[in-house]
Amino acid sequence: MYELIQVAENTYYIDCPAKIGLVRLNERDVCLIDSGSDKEAGRKVRQILDANGWKLKTIYNTHSNADHIGGNAYLQKQTGCAVYAPGIECDFTNHPVLEPSFLYGGFPFKELRHKFLMAKECRAMELNETVMPEGFEIIPLPGHFFDMAGFRTSDDVVFLADCLSSRETIEKYQIGFTYDVAAYLDTLEKIKGLDAKLFVPAHAPAAKDIKELAQYNIDQVHTIAHMIVELCETPLCFEDLLSKVFDHFGLQMNFEQYVLVGSTVRSYLSWLKDQNKIDAFFDGNNLYWHTKK
Repeated sequence: MYELIQVAENTYYIDCPAKIGLVRLNERDVCLIDSGSDKEAGRKVRQILDANGWKLKTIYNTHSNADHIGGNAYLQKQTGCAVYAPGIECDFTNHPVLEPSFLYGGFPFKELRHKFLMAKECRAMELNETVMPEGFEIIPLPGHFFDMAGFRTSDDVVFLADCLSSRETIEKYQIGFTYDVAAYLDTLEKIKGLDAKLFVPAHAPAAKDIKELAQYNIDQVHTIAHMIVELCETPLCFEDLLSKVFDHFGLQMNFEQYVLVGSTVRSYLSWLKDQNKIDAFFDGNNLYWHTKK
């Protein structure tokens, strides 16, 4: 864990639960693509930097989920590095309480205010092409989160953030967090059309060809959608539907899974309603979801 793996002349990744990209800008200066889950991840990154005599100049965040920005605060304090994040992700990175607040739909109680859902604050600026190193490309990858982006380095290595999961992760958890299902599917189709020397997803093995895995993720989205449509053949309130989703996939509910899977199921309901596959109605001051006949 936290092994530095070189994949091209100047491009590396640090193998950890949410892979961290590292790119040498010159003999001394480096930048990171994401920073890991917490202060401890930041410490391990700092040890790698020190061992190689590298100076951290910049962190480019793909998106603002806590497991990708958790090392920002520590590394910024230790090195004075700049931090950039795309679009709305920059606001979430500057104000990490927004993540659990968004997931819960209100002020998060203390069981949701922990490092897995709420990183430490840092000072981030909005990402754009003018702040990227020479030869870098920003690749918009919306869907998993608001304005998530990936990066192509000058070595033609593409970091894909959370736009797809490994087969093993999907088989274990079945339903991964998704904010915008339509945008997520569009992103996966886009990924199928990309070519690169190497693809580095945050939660799947690095690979030269990502098309088959992208299609597997697409198929899983449609499997989840079909399951929700079937469950709603009998009108259901959201809490009853969520319970049935957990039962269907053999998941164990806790506070974290309640907000992550719950938010995802709401996103599927929005997408299915916009597609005219399900509808909703109020009865006795309850909102029911049901499949359209």
